[in-house]
Amino acid sequence: MDIVVLEELKAYIDPLTADEYEALERSLLAEGCRDALVLWNDILVDGHNRYGICQKHGLPFNTVQNTRFQSMDDVHLWMIEQHLGRRSVSDYQRGVLALRKRAILGARQKAQRDADASAPAPPTDATPDDDADARPPWDDMPVAVSRAELAREAKLSSNQVSMIERIHAQATPEVVEALKAGAISISAAAAVASLPEDEQRSAAHAGKAELKQAAKRARDARKRTKPEGSETTGATGDEPPGDAKALRRRVDELERENAQLRSHIETLQNQLQRLRA
Repeated sequence: MDIVVLEELKAYIDPLTADEYEALERSLLAEGCRDALVLWNDILVDGHNRYGICQKHGLPFNTVQNTRFQSMDDVHLWMIEQHLGRRSVSDYQRGVLALRKRAILGARQKAQRDADASAPAPPTDATPDDDADARPPWDDMPVAVSRAELAREAKLSSNQVSMIERIHAQATPEVVEALKAGAISISAAAAVASLPEDEQRSAAHAGKAELKQAAKRARDARKRTKPEGSETTGATGDEPPGDAKALRRRVDELERENAQLRSHIETLQNQLQRLRA
């Protein structure tokens, strides 16, 4: 079989560091490729690094088909689940993966909600779907709609998820790379992400010390703009209440969460009705 490597899937999860790649290569050369590569038809889903090393050194390997994938979203969700459970994944990476999972499941529920709204009502004597057991296990999974649920999924605190959301939405690629390289903490990166993009890039190019100074400037600026006597700085933990864009983002987020909650309630009600029928 000719194995197809899609760059989209290869790049979906952050690549190994140089040290991690070298360690994997040494292991494969010493012990062989013991874990099978996971395929969806002829598309490589899991084992991109192992496949590349085996091809480079002419090492034999085994493959296994995952027959439960029905779409690329299913593939992405499976990859996310696999990596959320790995100890080598950083806190920031787990947070980003959890956000991706929420986005995929949210879009899936919206599509299902729209389809249900346009479909005719089922007959009163309808029986449960005989194919229900054949669906992928994530089809009926509740969407992680709240920050607390996201935090549990990614083994993070709610505050960490809040900061990762801000970094994911506002930080420049240079700041994100500095975070991944360990030059800056999640909290400092979230602070720097509130600065203008030019200032973020300048600080990242200047190095670790300047990034820390930029984070301090951002935090000091928030303190100066914080209303006198207020106990909190907004719903996300450290957004200034006067920041209209931040408030708009928070309103949009809450509206999405409410819509997803309503969708989940509708799904449970429909399942209950089918069971009663």
